[in-house]
Amino acid sequence: MELASYFENTKGTGVLATADASGQVNAAVYARPHFLEDGTVALIMRDRRTRQNLLSNPHAAYLFIESGPGYQGKRLYLTKLTEEKESDRLYRLKRRQGRLEQEDQESLYLTIFRLDQERPLIG
Repeated sequence: MELASYFENTKGTGVLATADASGQVNAAVYARPHFLEDGTVALIMRDRRTRQNLLSNPHAAYLFIESGPGYQGKRLYLTKLTEEKESDRLYRLKRRQGRLEQEDQESLYLTIFRLDQERPLIG
């Protein structure tokens, strides 16, 4: 199954792991990634620890655990290429259109990655 289709049709939980320039690691729960026409991968994020880590260290790992019994899923190894702040493309891709009052005060970034490697969750 193609990755874009897999993530569009598979429910589960995603975790994005990053590290800053000194190697301090962070892991955060993230929605399923978006797969762009040019083969890149995009995630929508706020200006928090994950984004700050990516400013000094472009490498990240996205772990996806499928809902249901057992341990099925994917690991994606990513390198940040660029980002867009509050772009039209970001809002077109955004799955949850409603905004909470608190969210209205935080900028959104569409962070675009190169997919370096895909591996199964286990093995």
